[in-house]
Amino acid sequence: MAYVIGDECISCGACAAECPVEAISEGDGKYVIDADTCIECGACAGTCPVEAPQAE
Repeated sequence: MAYVIGDECISCGACAAECPVEAISEGDGKYVIDADTCIECGACAGTCPVEAPQAE
């Protein structure tokens, strides 16, 4: 299952910088993960200061 970014996202961009397949982009008020591109590696969850990315 792809990761999704919850509402606790503070739009810091740490997750996007860490994503090895560039599946994360800045959305409207928070970052979003393209489920079709996500490889479920968990790198985004490991770097997020507020634990916003979670496995769906």
